[in-house]
Amino acid sequence: MAHRRTQLIALLVVVDLIVAAFTFVDLRRRDADQIRGSKRFWRIVTVANPGNALAYWLVGRKRIETPAP
Repeated sequence: MAHRRTQLIALLVVVDLIVAAFTFVDLRRRDADQIRGSKRFWRIVTVANPGNALAYWLVGRKRIETPAP
């Protein structure tokens, strides 16, 4: 049972690192006006606590309005 728990934690850490990496790339590419809050805030929050990168994707990004054809 302990081995299984260790594997699950390792998987969650890897997933968090991948999501955090995508978050940093997205923050680098987006203009500041497309983000709720500052880029610095989201970088710090993403590193500070696992799972906060998910909060960025759900809350921190503003929708990009695309013009209707």
